[in-house]
Amino acid sequence: MEKTFNPHTIERKCYQSWEENGYFSPSGVGTPYTIMIPPPNVTGSLHMGHAFQHSIMDALIRYQRMKGKNTLWQVGTDHAGIATQMVVERKLAAENNQSRHDLGRENFIEKIWEWKAFSGGRITQQMRRLGNSVDWDHERFTMDDGFYKAVQEVFVRLYEDNLIYRGKRLVNWDPKLRTAISDLEVENKDIKGHMWYLRYPLADGETTAEGKDYIVVATTRPETMLGDSGVAVNPDDPRYQALIGKAVILPLVNRRIPIVADDHADMDKGTGCVKITPAHDFNDNEVGKRRNLPLITIMTLNGTISDAAEIYNPDGSINTTIDTELPEKYRGLERFNARKVIVADIDAAGLLEGVKDHDLTVPYGDRSGVVIEPLLTNQWFVRAAPLAEPALAAVEAGRIQFVPKQYENMYYAWMRDVQDWCVSRQLWWGHRIPAWYDEQGNVYVGRNEQEVREQHNLGSDIVLRQDSDVLDTWFSSALWTFATLGWPEATERLKTFHPTDVLVTGFDIIFFWVARMIMMTMHFVKDEDGQPHIPFKHIYITGLIRDEQGEKMSKTKGNVLDPLDMIDGISLETLVSKRTSNMMQQQLAAKIEKNTRRAFPEGIVAHGADALRYTLYSLATTGRDINWDMKRLEGYRNFCNKIWNAGNYVLMNAENQDCGQNGGDVELTLADRWILSKLQRTAARIEKNMREFRLDHGAQNLYDFIWNEYCAWYLELSKPVLWDKNAPENRQRGTRQTLVQVLESIMRMAHPFMPYITEEIWQSIKTLAGVRGETVMLQPFPACDPSSIDERAEQDIEWLKGVIVSIRNIRGELSISPSRPLDVILRNTSHDDQERLRQNDAFLKSLAKLATIKVAAEGEEVPMSTTQLVGEMEVMVPMAGLVDKNAEITRLSKEIEKLAKEVKRFEGKLSNERFVSKAPVDVVEKEQMKLDAARSSKITLEQQLTAIRSL
Repeated sequence: MEKTFNPHTIERKCYQSWEENGYFSPSGVGTPYTIMIPPPNVTGSLHMGHAFQHSIMDALIRYQRMKGKNTLWQVGTDHAGIATQMVVERKLAAENNQSRHDLGRENFIEKIWEWKAFSGGRITQQMRRLGNSVDWDHERFTMDDGFYKAVQEVFVRLYEDNLIYRGKRLVNWDPKLRTAISDLEVENKDIKGHMWYLRYPLADGETTAEGKDYIVVATTRPETMLGDSGVAVNPDDPRYQALIGKAVILPLVNRRIPIVADDHADMDKGTGCVKITPAHDFNDNEVGKRRNLPLITIMTLNGTISDAAEIYNPDGSINTTIDTELPEKYRGLERFNARKVIVADIDAAGLLEGVKDHDLTVPYGDRSGVVIEPLLTNQWFVRAAPLAEPALAAVEAGRIQFVPKQYENMYYAWMRDVQDWCVSRQLWWGHRIPAWYDEQGNVYVGRNEQEVREQHNLGSDIVLRQDSDVLDTWFSSALWTFATLGWPEATERLKTFHPTDVLVTGFDIIFFWVARMIMMTMHFVKDEDGQPHIPFKHIYITGLIRDEQGEKMSKTKGNVLDPLDMIDGISLETLVSKRTSNMMQQQLAAKIEKNTRRAFPEGIVAHGADALRYTLYSLATTGRDINWDMKRLEGYRNFCNKIWNAGNYVLMNAENQDCGQNGGDVELTLADRWILSKLQRTAARIEKNMREFRLDHGAQNLYDFIWNEYCAWYLELSKPVLWDKNAPENRQRGTRQTLVQVLESIMRMAHPFMPYITEEIWQSIKTLAGVRGETVMLQPFPACDPSSIDERAEQDIEWLKGVIVSIRNIRGELSISPSRPLDVILRNTSHDDQERLRQNDAFLKSLAKLATIKVAAEGEEVPMSTTQLVGEMEVMVPMAGLVDKNAEITRLSKEIEKLAKEVKRFEGKLSNERFVSKAPVDVVEKEQMKLDAARSSKITLEQQLTAIRSL
């Protein structure tokens, strides 16, 4: 191997070899084990969330592959309806000054396919950089032919089962993109706004309990008053009880609307009167249903005021009793311009009670950036409640288990109050809804137009028009676990790999994706006995990766970290450019640049994929939020270096040497038996960690064994044997064999976590270890062998380590050179201590650099010594001759004098009542800690000074 670890020289070479040799494909042998990758958007690029979840999935798949399972990690991408359409529309506008409407639907979709072929696979290339061992031979796309067939089949069957319908209901409407969007695509922002207080005149000469001929309603959206169909008051509010059932005259429109009683009105909030606009507010919509209020739509799909209102009864039928006329003055006005004009007119009419500043939470489209409008539109909906029942039962019965378990509660909360699911989108890119309409508006659902005509006996003279809407991408992705395996055909892959074993995803899409996958799978996929399949047995919910300050990563904040930058490194100038390139506001860009230069003064150093992955595993706790830590990344880059150096040490001492691979007598030293025993315990711990999805614990256990036991101790303990020219050959052979075999086992054990470095080292040592095979990933994962656990060897080595550490501590305290031989006396020794000394005398002298070591007889006088304890045994180093007495007295005296001044300064500060009363509590606590530390250090040095003077 090269002397220095350089990840760039091995990563691409390794991955290319793995992929070309088909190592990622299912083996066809063993118990199936399946993970379906959450399909990233085809428009996307690898972000820290992807890197985190993909690293976890890859570790699980590599581990199970090495356990002999027939593993499938299904890969694919999502067509990402809105995102993809926007990307291509922007591209058309920039290059040709064209819109999709200029091209027409078919030509525009062709352009999207062209774009997808050219640049849509970027994220899959980035996945390769991370080391993802997915089955590339069966990569899927949610718009490929097979998936399209599955989506059409599901829609038709749901319609036939009366589980899908078309109706006019309130949805999140994006006026810029002119489509319904899901809650997940809504970004709620806290902004400074206003609350307007409007007077609504009472009808029929009625007055309030205070004698006023009006009531006051408060609203943050005055423009929606044009669509008011009622005013709600709390039934227990004494101020308005006499008005329940009466009416008000809606200002500007002069529409008579009723006063209704509903608990939605909070009598302790505002005026206690709430305007009800069922067609433009989700809460009002529910009140309208309860109180049988009409739904009055006053806004167009563009977010402008309509020429005339559309009015519907609560059952969806058209209302013919209410006048649809809207004031001409407001027709065609953009909604926020209409707000200004309406408020001015209310004020001019003397009906503006007042305006107050108000903190608002306003919904924005995460892609369009405009305020979302709740709007009544015709959409397709899935009846979710019947589908939710078996999906709930599957989790309640433990057939599907959440990890961590507490996320079941989030699942239950959503599913026990599930609402019908809007699945239609007003886009061109996506799965077009398989429904056709005749000229009378009758709807026909089928897999294609020919099937529709045959089923309903529709002749060629009847003109049919296919629905122009497409399906929500969550609808198609809900079929991911089974449609990727060939459903609706009964393929061998479907029979073999379904149900899948684990889903790795985030808590934010438990309802949007996880729950819907469970509902769809259990409805459509059954076993031979007709029992519904579950899509997966475990749902591993990961936390959200935040920046080092705990802030959510976002482009606006400029704190997004690109995982490929972590792997390859990036200069400071390039990093600043990446973070500020899309910033429209110069002040914000300047702030981001300043923060970036402060956080990464030298840019981001290259660390390699293995170090990045290991950092992510160390952060894979059960917490909901995970703060990124660059120091950990640097630490695990050093860990990779440590492993590489260990590999070079082993090769240096084992290459062209007899390592027992061809037989021969071997004698195992205490150190050999100890490290083999610790290896078994580590294997058992990691087996448990992986079984419990605690990759953070697995990474820590592996780190402790490699760094603290194999590298820090065993390699050192091997040197006295390997470098002793007089050592028996069978003993050296045993140590070389142990060195190589344990390192080879470490490479197999670490491979799921660190695939690249382990492959490279394993290829270099496999022959020395007597192992055959093409790749470490197809080797068996080390299993614990209880017969190799040697508790006596572990106890003996712990004693040996204790003595060596004690002597090293004494050297440090007295500033004695590590190369200077010491005389050591052991006092208060047990029989076991003496026996261990007898067996390990040579090890101790070599590793602790000792001249002599002896046991003091009971009652024997010993010279003045510095002492450390190992259990009850005293490890003593005589001080005479080790230090220059006068020089050490001078040095210690100066240090004590310096500390005495520090103690006095801190005591003075803390005795100052003004400081203690005005300074923050944490500042006072820190000063007290500094005082305690200075006092402790002064006492220690004074004790050392007394000991030196007595020499």
